Amino acid sequence: MTMTILFGGPEEERAAWAPLLTQAAGEAGLAMRLVLSPEEAAPEAVDAILYSPEGPVKDFAPYTRLKAVLSMWAGVEKIAPDAGITVPLTRMVDDGLALGMRDWVIAHVMARHMRIDLARATGDDDWPKHVPPLARDRRVTVLGLGELGATAAQGLAGLGFPVTGWSRRAKDIAGVDCLSGPEGLRDALSRADFLVALLPLTAATENLLDADALALLPRGAELFNPGRGALIDDDALLAALADGHVAHATLDVFRTEPLPRGHPYRGHRRVTVTPHVAAATRPETAAPALVQQMIRLRDGAALRHVVDRAAGY
Repeated sequence: MTMTILFGGPEEERAAWAPLLTQAAGEAGLAMRLVLSPEEAAPEAVDAILYSPEGPVKDFAPYTRLKAVLSMWAGVEKIAPDAGITVPLTRMVDDGLALGMRDWVIAHVMARHMRIDLARATGDDDWPKHVPPLARDRRVTVLGLGELGATAAQGLAGLGFPVTGWSRRAKDIAGVDCLSGPEGLRDALSRADFLVALLPLTAATENLLDADALALLPRGAELFNPGRGALIDDDALLAALADGHVAHATLDVFRTEPLPRGHPYRGHRRVTVTPHVAAATRPETAAPALVQQMIRLRDGAALRHVVDRAAGY
């Protein structure tokens, strides 16, 4: 059986994705007709849509033969509430995403841990002597222990940091002290010299890091957010930065992207901004993962990483 797959990503990404999807399908023995735009196939002929919120597919009703929507992004908050999707919706999970997030988290945590900005000698009369604590003496908390959070947490633990992880449901991850529930969240925040936010954005997590939550952090704690911008109450964080309760924030995601010119985070002496690059979907690793989902769809097997629409992730 030949499956008709609609690539629902942005037009400018088609050239990068098409050969990799075709190659992965060939190597896996999947007969696939890859359609690169909605205009190239009748909607009633499409078996699955590879979805991106930046792509052209906004209305799923015409796709009467549709069997699944396979998100090309890890975050699904923009599509999970869509009542027009009546077939399984899956999240993007692959090694490239998890390892990319791990690398971003480790790089920025280590930069702040080592205080690279203080450690450089910049002139003949400038010889700073900043000696950081050992990793074992700096406590890190990771909020969110899905694929991305668990991989980042284990990477930090492997460097010697004492790592606490928190998630809504109880988890068991080697090298990580896993907590859950409301009391566990308070405990996790209270022991966070460095706090890494990697939760999905849902009604339950929006503004989770508000003034009350930030007040639970040890004074001088630092915040890293490569998860979702709306996890943070921006006014509360700016206030905590102003009074020094939070010493620094490294932020990769924001409520509005690109971050508007003139936003208080831009140029703030206690804020490092990166342009949403922590865990990009890499076609070379994501294409084989998507093809494996297509094979499961063809064979009638249960899809992996199906979104719980009620929970929002």
